[in-house]
Amino acid sequence: MLRRAPYRADHVGSLLRPPAIHEARKHCFSGSVGSDRFGTSDQLREVEDIAIAEVVKMQESIGLLAATDGEYRRWFWHFDFMGALSGMELVERSEGVQFHGIQIPPIHPIITERINFPDNHPMLDHFRYLASVTNVQPKMSVPGPSCCHFRIAKADIAPPEYADVEVLFSDLTKTYSKAVKEFYKAGCRYLQMDDIFFAYLCDPNQREKKKTEGLDPDWLITQYAKMMHDAIKDRPEDMVIAMHLCRGNFRSTWAVEGAYDPAADAVFNQTGVDVYFMEYDSERAGSLHPLRLLPKGSKRVMPGFITTKDGGLESIDTIESRIEEASKFVDIDQLGIAPQCGFASTEEGNSLSEDQQKRKLELVVAIAEKVWGGIDA
Repeated sequence: MLRRAPYRADHVGSLLRPPAIHEARKHCFSGSVGSDRFGTSDQLREVEDIAIAEVVKMQESIGLLAATDGEYRRWFWHFDFMGALSGMELVERSEGVQFHGIQIPPIHPIITERINFPDNHPMLDHFRYLASVTNVQPKMSVPGPSCCHFRIAKADIAPPEYADVEVLFSDLTKTYSKAVKEFYKAGCRYLQMDDIFFAYLCDPNQREKKKTEGLDPDWLITQYAKMMHDAIKDRPEDMVIAMHLCRGNFRSTWAVEGAYDPAADAVFNQTGVDVYFMEYDSERAGSLHPLRLLPKGSKRVMPGFITTKDGGLESIDTIESRIEEASKFVDIDQLGIAPQCGFASTEEGNSLSEDQQKRKLELVVAIAEKVWGGIDA
């Protein structure tokens, strides 16, 4: 029997791609969307299969009880999933989304027709392969429903029905509800929704931008929470749903900043999520005070006190003191530990080595064992 999530030690999901994958993808794709940049080939799949089996063994060897495929088959943490939905496409333009001092590759999702989750979505097979090569809990991470609204310009939404944004939200809810069911049928019992735009809507600049678009950011937060809640509410009792929140992660840079206060109540009390992976490695995330809004019970917060943006290894004592600080706002029994984000939200990866990545994951396990007496305590 696999030990069921949540665990005291975990990680967000993406891991640095090994050189073999970088080389294989370079040979398979010219770099443009038009050349099926988000597709795959038998040759590439074989390389990915081998690399995923190896990185799963790495996660198991250091004692983690949940393993991911490192998102090794993806270019982006979100666009690959979105581009495979019925009714969505990906296009390449001259500029990408602006991060701190850098732009991400210029890929943009567009909505061409009403959205749905197809029965043959490729990430169902991604999960099945992951489950076949691990002896611990296989965890799948996908972008949350808010991504399919926040990341798409109004001019890129073609269906006339979606002029009413609530119709779009309704279709997204149905799409994600189907996705949850299909992942469950594939065997997934631990599904993570990377719904980072709750944190984006805590950034003053992003809030003003949404206002100029005619959208109340606080209304958006409640609508995003409702989409999540309604999409997962009918999941079976043995399926755990996690959420990850951060402020952007591309080649060790970030996009926004701002404390969780505007979104904390909706995130903790309106989404119905079981586990929360929350960025907390810098002042950009604000104070731990919003954690007080987590309801008492079985929900768990995995504060990301360990950064993935550089290879410097935090000390156990420093992280332990931060956990103690967090326990002033939420029962320590409802806490765990994880890095603040993935190590490679895109295939380029962050500025650290695979060895440094492993040491940080080992640190996560060591902290869990010291503070709680075990990963599954």
